[in-house]
Amino acid sequence: MATLQAHCLILACGNTLRSDDGIGPYLAQWAQEKFADSPTIRVISRQQWTPDLAEDIAHAASVLFIDCSLQQAPGEVLLTEVQAAVSDTHATHHASAEQLLALARDLYNNHPSHAQLLTIGAGSTELGENFSGAVLDAIPEACKALERAVRE
Repeated sequence: MATLQAHCLILACGNTLRSDDGIGPYLAQWAQEKFADSPTIRVISRQQWTPDLAEDIAHAASVLFIDCSLQQAPGEVLLTEVQAAVSDTHATHHASAEQLLALARDLYNNHPSHAQLLTIGAGSTELGENFSGAVLDAIPEACKALERAVRE
């Protein structure tokens, strides 16, 4: 299967039916619209990251992973560098950003030269389609961080 090459690959994950967990897909949709005229930016949104994404990652110059985080304060926006996990990684049906980078490296002998993870602290992952107040307030900052990461 031929993979569409991208200078920057945006990989978002989250469940839109679990309140703040839907911030990843929300930001992916925002990025899709924001960068619609840029053929070098590709956006993929899934409920979870799976090992099959390693091929897309291997063909990108940079990758930006987007997810919510239960380890951060609600609404806190963090943009951090991501390094590939050690090569003995065993990914199952769900993989972390570090595991996916390692799979791209190990399976395709290639991985992006630049990888970042954008996380937004979740206030609630209860059933629902609305964001908490903290995440709603964080959306402008998250969009700015996403745009900065893509343009670097």
